[in-house]
Amino acid sequence: MASSAQIELWQAEKVAAQVAATQAPNGIHFATWGETRVADADLEKLVGSVPSTLSAAISNRAYYFVPLAIGDTGETLIAPGYTVDLGDRAICHRNVTFGATEAVFLSTRLVEDRFGLAFEFFINVAHNFVEAAGVPESFSSLVWSQADAQVRGETSQDAWETRRRAQDSRTSQKGIDERSRTTYYDSAFSDSLAIYMLSLAVDFDYHDLREREYPLLAAPALAERLRHVAGLFPANTGYEFQILYRRKG
Repeated sequence: MASSAQIELWQAEKVAAQVAATQAPNGIHFATWGETRVADADLEKLVGSVPSTLSAAISNRAYYFVPLAIGDTGETLIAPGYTVDLGDRAICHRNVTFGATEAVFLSTRLVEDRFGLAFEFFINVAHNFVEAAGVPESFSSLVWSQADAQVRGETSQDAWETRRRAQDSRTSQKGIDERSRTTYYDSAFSDSLAIYMLSLAVDFDYHDLREREYPLLAAPALAERLRHVAGLFPANTGYEFQILYRRKG
């Protein structure tokens, strides 16, 4: 195995200049560089999972799948291979702007399996979409009705905390904290959109998505959100959306 001293780190701009991003049939721009350890067929299926109906909103984004993205020096550096030392310095993704292009460099060697890489990619796509297009009003109405009904749990730590702050403020004379509620909508929609795309790409157990210690959203409530998202962004040809409930014993 090569040592860190033997691996030349590249500036993100240099990587982008060497490998041009291609456009997938669904409109997503992406590229690979270095020893990613991801098969071309797997990557094409992953990228192809993004519904074409949302790609126009992120047409200025390009997703670069690289071994390691490192940002501990103030600039984004890319490692063409993996070492333990470089892995300790790397992060899951880095955002870099090249003129009108917003590039997202995803570290493929920091995740243990296809599931981890898929979710990292999809959560970035989801956040990028929300940043560009916002949250559909119909989805905001749905999740707030669930929160009002005291449906248990949420889809991520951020969604849980912002939901709690928005609802807790209602008990004071100040009323609902609208800033927290808006952030809650953003988080809940990003989570649901990412989970929906993940379901199109891989088979997974919902409980595998738990990040930290927070109550996970009840499965029926998540299913309602996912069906709503599927109605807004139908799956591309060749991909299928379905929800399976697994019961013990």
